[in-house]
Amino acid sequence: MSRLSARQRVVMTFTFFSMFFGAGNLIFPPFVGAQAGAAAVPATVGFIVSAVGLPILGVLSVSFAGGFGRLAGRVSPGFATVLAVAIILTIGPCFAIPRTATTSFEMMVAPFVGGGAGDGGMSKWLAQLVYSAVFFALAFLFAQRPEKLSRVLGRFMGPLLLALIAVIFAACLIHGVGTPAAPMGDYAAGQLSRGFLDGYQTMDLLAALYFGIVISANIRAQGVDDEGAVSRETAFAGLGTGVLLVVIYGALSYVGVVSGAIAAIDPKHDTGATVLTNLTSSVFGAAGTAFLGVVFVIACLNVCTGLICTCASYFHERFRTVAGHGVSYRAWQVIFTLFSFVVSNAGLSLIIKVSVPVLSALYPIAIVLVLLSLTHRWFAGRFGRVYFWTVLLVGVVALLGCVVSLATVFGFGGAGVFVWMAGVLDLLPLNGYSLGWVLPAVVGMAVGVVDSAVRRKS
Repeated sequence: MSRLSARQRVVMTFTFFSMFFGAGNLIFPPFVGAQAGAAAVPATVGFIVSAVGLPILGVLSVSFAGGFGRLAGRVSPGFATVLAVAIILTIGPCFAIPRTATTSFEMMVAPFVGGGAGDGGMSKWLAQLVYSAVFFALAFLFAQRPEKLSRVLGRFMGPLLLALIAVIFAACLIHGVGTPAAPMGDYAAGQLSRGFLDGYQTMDLLAALYFGIVISANIRAQGVDDEGAVSRETAFAGLGTGVLLVVIYGALSYVGVVSGAIAAIDPKHDTGATVLTNLTSSVFGAAGTAFLGVVFVIACLNVCTGLICTCASYFHERFRTVAGHGVSYRAWQVIFTLFSFVVSNAGLSLIIKVSVPVLSALYPIAIVLVLLSLTHRWFAGRFGRVYFWTVLLVGVVALLGCVVSLATVFGFGGAGVFVWMAGVLDLLPLNGYSLGWVLPAVVGMAVGVVDSAVRRKS
């Protein structure tokens, strides 16, 4: 079999979409719309470029390169392994997987339990412990057969999630937006660039580089055995997912505009969850909170299942011994599920605070790799050293920024060495927009071209 049927492609697209669309995807677009208000269109466009465009380009570049290992291996084999492990741990047990449980708990359970045992209800910490245990147990069960994931996500959970989002959007159309609020907070000016930067928080570019592992397994399970056909079908699923995400992000941004017109928010303290809660409470009344909680649980459970499959599959395949032995897929599942369960009970705020600097370090490296891959046939492949030099210079700047940001998070930002590092980074153009890596990328490409030409002559 060399291709999927139209129906099978639709199922794969829903599977891919379900793996992408989690808590961050659900709360960030409404928050963008609520803050941007009357300027929601450019803000949403910027968000879609980074939250949809970059991940789909990532899926295509990995498919064309024959896997992320081959793509990153163009820099060096050692670099490919280090970056792969860093990305997997970031989108997996360290940040993204625990965030799915914590966020869905805050939306589904926390509003209905008290803060301690003395208030007559179950204490919040115990409620979170019990909830996360049940949540991860379900995700673990769904992730037992990654090649069969399309049966759970593609045929049931994905369509159900889309239907629930459609209900919220339809309610907004019926309610009407009235007079949109004036742009506020980070979106008071430069809405396009701010939306682009906020698209990082979905983590979808990093996830896109490895979700292909699970999607490819599901495509092979449908009888497609030619590797070229598997890559093409993965690319088709990625493009279909991109279309769905553009539509959903546009709808959720409009939801944010409507919610912002109903109730003003405080950009410094409120979140996208607040924006959605304000809307559902106003439109659906008391049942709105429970309805929104169900949407969050389904979205987060979908993503958690996909991430556990992806992380366990990668570590099982990558760290096999020469004889083919090693830690089994099931054992890796158990390890990542239990570790994520422990981290999730550390609290959502700490997870987000630490994840932002790490994402700011990994995203520029991933972006330049994807862009170079897309130019491989006519540029990067002819000057192979551009991979090494571009990633090296971008990586140095990104890692310095990560160190400075983490020092600030943990209260050491005022130390002399970190102040000096921050001052050096501020010398780079666009650093104030978190794009200080752009100039090093250009310089790296130029140096790589010269290096390649010199090596070719010698």
